[in-house]
Amino acid sequence: MHLRKSRKKPAARVAVTALICCVTAPLGTSLATAADGAPSFTADPLATWQTDGIVWSLTAAKGVVYVGGSFENVRPPGAAPGQRQVKRRNFAAFDAATGKLLPCAPSFTGNSHTVRAMKASPDGRVLYVGGSFSQVGSVRVANLAAIDTAGCSLRKNFKPAVSATVRAIDTTDRAIYFGGDFGRVAGQPRNRVAAVATTGSLLPFRADVDLPVRALSAATSHGRLFVGGDFESVNGQGARSLVALDAASGKTVLTYPGWFPPQSSVKTIARDTTRFYVGAEGRGPGIFDGRIAGRLTNGTMVWKDTCFGATQAVLPYKGVLYSASHAHNCNETPGGFPERGDRQHLLAQSLDNRKILHWFPDTNDGLGEKIGPRTLAVSAGVLWAGGEFTRVNDAPQQGLTRFGNRDTGAPKVPSLALSGTSPGKVTLTWRASWDRDDASLTYRIYRDGKLVAQKKKASTYWDRPQMTYTDTVPAGTSHRYAIAVTDGTNASAKSNSVTVNVPKQAAQEKAAQDPLAGDPQ
Repeated sequence: MHLRKSRKKPAARVAVTALICCVTAPLGTSLATAADGAPSFTADPLATWQTDGIVWSLTAAKGVVYVGGSFENVRPPGAAPGQRQVKRRNFAAFDAATGKLLPCAPSFTGNSHTVRAMKASPDGRVLYVGGSFSQVGSVRVANLAAIDTAGCSLRKNFKPAVSATVRAIDTTDRAIYFGGDFGRVAGQPRNRVAAVATTGSLLPFRADVDLPVRALSAATSHGRLFVGGDFESVNGQGARSLVALDAASGKTVLTYPGWFPPQSSVKTIARDTTRFYVGAEGRGPGIFDGRIAGRLTNGTMVWKDTCFGATQAVLPYKGVLYSASHAHNCNETPGGFPERGDRQHLLAQSLDNRKILHWFPDTNDGLGEKIGPRTLAVSAGVLWAGGEFTRVNDAPQQGLTRFGNRDTGAPKVPSLALSGTSPGKVTLTWRASWDRDDASLTYRIYRDGKLVAQKKKASTYWDRPQMTYTDTVPAGTSHRYAIAVTDGTNASAKSNSVTVNVPKQAAQEKAAQDPLAGDPQ
């Protein structure tokens, strides 16, 4: 998460075809109707409830988005901190399509009273919740619980008794895999990764991981469980931060030597039908903070980006990899930006070639470790993001936000200035504006209130070129100029007007000074 002084060159690029991800397709109309590889969401946030703390985990099931973290209350969109609060202790549920707060509200308390991981069963009927807690409502549990989604009721017979924090969960029809800091499950040794049946009974799956697990992804079609975290060794063999285990036994199937330096840890893993994607966070010089795509079949690397900035979540969806981080130097990644001393907290990249796409909603760093966003989920055609942030697109919004498919944000109006004049000519200048989800913008130049010209230009927040327009008008006249800009859907207001007095021709000026000049004698 810190600046690095040096790093290795990115791995060689491998050409691949674009993929459709495994996330359920959204309902209703959406920008997702565009070709795969284009963002399915605008960068304009929808009105969203907020938390008074950190959101660590998001997941969706049966039209509901579940939010877990470290918070005591939620509050409506637009409400200031402390105002109009509704009690929700580390867990809340929202309608995935409308964003409405739902009454499902079991409290997770005790231990460090935080929810760190959630995942629904494949059929959506059960929600598995992990973290550091010892009670759900008034029922004693130990860091892992199951909730029936239909009635939002705790499954009281699901009590595997995990000895320490659960940080990651994934599910299949027959197993619930979880990882974290623990050393025992149901009284039996299980070092940082384990599996239980849907009843909560311990399964024979067993692997020995030496340091905390932070991410899991079960690829049942390949019989593998991908495990990421802080570790150096798995099952007595070197495995730096990422390993593929046999999903039934826990035996090591693949390791990934050279993918991650010692100071970096895998924080997130996701997959589609043919690839898996990981994001890492590192500290110190020479680390890796970016994202990697690998093949499910043989574990070979497809591509690797080298952005700085502690990746916390990745989500493949319709040909695009969305990520949550605080990226601050993507200069070696196609479409990327240079180091500028600022941070971009949400990114979209092509699954095909890792190119950074023009989609730049943003948050601030926020609370806690000041990472910004930490978790992502898609449901009902809406992208949800949660984390430590307290602002989204420069406006107050804490802990939670979401993005739909309606473009509502206009580019900022440029500041128009006079560059120069000559008899019959006026040259205007302005710095290109930029838009969070449209690269190509059209500038409209008005003279005396009427549109006289349009110019189109691509721009980004780190590359806003200077632009000019030269107007032809009669010499010796006076005019007012203004400019506006549109992304094709939304237009800015007109700028303040610039008044220009156009010079006269030399003969006109002389005649004005000496009315007798040129008269016959």
